Order: sequence, then C-alpha cells, then structure tokens
Amino acid sequence: MIDTQALRKKILDAAIRGKLTEQLPEDGNAEDLYKEIQAEKLKLIKEGKIKKEKPLPEISDDDIKFDIPENWKWVRVGKAFSVYGGKRIPVGQNLVNYDTGHKYIRVVDMKDGSISSIDTKCITDTVYQKIKQYTISKDDVYITVAGTIGRVGLIPEEFDNANLTENADKICVYRTNKRFVFYMLSSPQVQMQISEMVTQVGQPKLAIVRIQKMAIPLPPLAEQNRIVSKLDSLFARLDLIDEQQKKLSDNAQALRNKLIELGISGKLIEQPPEDGNAEDLYKAIQDEKQKLIKEGKIKEEKPLPEIAEKEIPFDIPENWKWVRLRSIVYNRGQITPRERFSYIDIGSIDNKHQRLNFSETIIEADKAPSRARKMVCRGDVLYSTVRPYLHNMCIVDRDFSCTPIASTGFAVMACHEGINNRFLFFYLLSPAFDAYANDTSNSKGVAYPAINDDSLYQAVVPLPPIAEQKRIVEKLDQLLPLCDAMRADISGGVGA
Repeated sequence: MIDTQALRKKILDAAIRGKLTEQLPEDGNAEDLYKEIQAEKLKLIKEGKIKKEKPLPEISDDDIKFDIPENWKWVRVGKAFSVYGGKRIPVGQNLVNYDTGHKYIRVVDMKDGSISSIDTKCITDTVYQKIKQYTISKDDVYITVAGTIGRVGLIPEEFDNANLTENADKICVYRTNKRFVFYMLSSPQVQMQISEMVTQVGQPKLAIVRIQKMAIPLPPLAEQNRIVSKLDSLFARLDLIDEQQKKLSDNAQALRNKLIELGISGKLIEQPPEDGNAEDLYKAIQDEKQKLIKEGKIKEEKPLPEIAEKEIPFDIPENWKWVRLRSIVYNRGQITPRERFSYIDIGSIDNKHQRLNFSETIIEADKAPSRARKMVCRGDVLYSTVRPYLHNMCIVDRDFSCTPIASTGFAVMACHEGINNRFLFFYLLSPAFDAYANDTSNSKGVAYPAINDDSLYQAVVPLPPIAEQKRIVEKLDQLLPLCDAMRADISGGVGA
C-alpha cells in the first residue's frame, strides 16, 4: 500500500527546494520581498508594536543546506519574522474548564498542524491580567520548544489572541504566506535543523535565539502562494488515501474479530458426536481442582454463583457448556523475590501482537519493584487488568534465564488439564469478553480503568470439548495471520 507519510516528506522537501512549482519571471525575486519585510518590521518598531531585535549573523556557506532557485533568498528566521515566547500561569494558579473569554493553549492542544478544541482550558481574568501580553494571533505560526519539540501549526479563528504556553513560541509573519511558513517549518530539512539545535542540558528545550538564527529559503510571494496551493491539493489527495487505507485496515481488523467470534461460538467448525460433551470435561476439571487443593498447591475458593441467563452473551452448541473463568483456571500465588529474577511488567508485552517482547528485564532482588510478586510458568495466560481495552495480554511462550515474576497488574491464569490455553486466549481477546471487561460496572477508574480480580474471574466462558478446542485453535491459527498480513500490507508493515 501507499506510504503517505513518506510521500508527504518528499513533497515538502521538493517544495522548499523550488522543485514543486515553476519560477515565473513575473514573480519578481525574494530580495525585493525581503526588503519589504524589513521596512514593515522597522515601521512596527517605530510604532512600538514590536521590539527592536539584536543583530543576527549574515548567512554563510555553512548555513546553505541545498540549492534553491536564483530568484529565491536564504534568510534568518529572526530577520524575516519575529519570534516570541509564551508564558506559564503564575504559581498557585490553575487552568479552568469553563469559558472565561481567555483561552490558554497548551502543547497537548497542538495537534495535526492546528489546535484541538476537544479539551480547551481557560485562565481566569486575574491570571489574564498578569500574562495578557503573551498571546498568539491567527496570523502567527506556533512552534513547540519543550516536551515534544519542533511541532508547528496554524491558529484557528476561534483561538485568535489566546494565551500561549511557555513551552511554545509564536512566529509573527510579515508579508509572507503563513501557510508557506508552516509547510516550510514542517519540511524534513528544517525539522532536521531543529533537532540539531535542541539543548540537552536538563530538560531538552529549543531556545528562541536558535530559532532566530535558523536559515530558511524564502521564495517570492507569488510563488509561495502557488506552492501552498499545490501542497494543499496534493495533501488533500493523500488525506483521502489515508482515509481509504484506514477503512481497509479497519475492515481487516473487523474480519479478524469476526473470525474469533465465530471460533469461540462454535460456528467456525462442525461438532462431530465423537467429541463428547463439555459437561464431562468440566467435571474432570473440578476433580483435578479438588486434588490440587488437597495437595496444598492451590487454595480452596468460595463457591461460584450459578450462571444467570442474562449473563450469556451468545448461543453455543449443545455439547458445549458455559462456565465461570475461575472454575477452569488457577493462579500460582505470589512471592517476594529473594534472588535476581526476570520481571514481566506491562511494558514487557507487545500489545499490537499480544506476545512477549524478545528482551528480558533482569532485576536484582534488592531492587525489585513492589508490584513484582506473581509467580509465572510457561504456558500461563497473562491478562492486564489495567486498561483492558489495550489488550496487554499474552501466553508465556518461552523459558527464562532466571525465575520469571509478573507484575500484580496482571491476572496470571494457569489452565487446568483439558483447557487449551490458546482457546482461552482467543476468548479473552474477543469482542464479547472486551464488552464484559470494559463495561463500566466491571472496569473502574477514569484515567486508568481496571477490572478487579473478583469481576474478572466471575466472567462467563464458553467451554467446548477438548478435541474441538484444539480444532478451533488450529483453524484460527490458519486464518488470523491472513488478516494480520492484510493489515501489515495496508500500513506498510508499520503498526500492523
């Protein structure tokens, strides 16, 4: 499929080199435009609207990174424009969620070359009076200078004259197309310059003086307008391609979910009589559970409630049985590490592919995190109970160089004999279980919603006979990689 991000970069690179549009004689030259800009800035200085700036060094050969057309000109950002910083709110003051008439733009609001209005914050009139000169206009371009550095964008009309965070600067544009400035600052060559200028002492930051000294190409205004028109048109087409590819990717994911749904509901394969029935399997599992309790290997649990009709999410074959999750799995308990161990935490799982990362995290016992407690063995199913919608889950499919211990953020499920761990894994990954785990009655919390152990293990699970579990897993293992290949092809292998 088409890598639209790479195409955007190539198009922007061509644009700022003057290779995207023709250079017409009637455009004039950038030298005249530059003189007009200097005259405009001088006028604003005399009127007291902007401050006089310190002299900047002339452009040297070292500043010129590539060739540009003869009627263009290399300029310093601080000579062609003005750069001003934002301001943090005073200590002890807070942003507010209601409209005071004074919007405050944060770095988190700066997305996709614009400002997001999803979670707009404001400042009170008291705070505004203290920082009212630190605003940004709809005619300016923003650039982030801390946190995520080098992100640039334009200001929508609704945020005109909003107050600006100290973690971003505004670039005031004179007699220049602001969209051209936005595109130029977004280009790979300029972004590379920005990354090279970031100070690494303490918290990384991009100083105003470094932005001012940055050398950029300036075309005549007429050509700027044509470049912007061309880029707008090309990027609109790429946006359409992105939308189409996302639909294809979503369709591939929907097909994947549907296959899992068919598998766990008994509709992907036949149920031959010789498979027997799940009731016999369930009784055998309960016998095994009692044996493990008597041997002291697992603890005796409270009786589980009968499954109510309203809990059953879909129909299953007659020879299957609905059971509680706790009745078919057990956990291995917890320990406090006494020697070096291999730690499995949430970050140890690749949640795009639901598998363990290839590297181990080895920790000495005296440096063990307080959450490193759960015993794990090969074949166990790990399911993150925090933000279950993220699918931080896997089957432990390898041996470790030292004892593996998992975070208490996981439910560690060891399967009783007769339970195929991959069949259980597929059910935990299914839309039906997602709906249960992420239901507000089960998943508590706002920033980090989590399902507690009691709710998790009360979940109902469809139980097929052993032979059918195996055939379902084999079928899904054949079909799901085809869906994954479709998604990888659509996204060029990135994020598939």
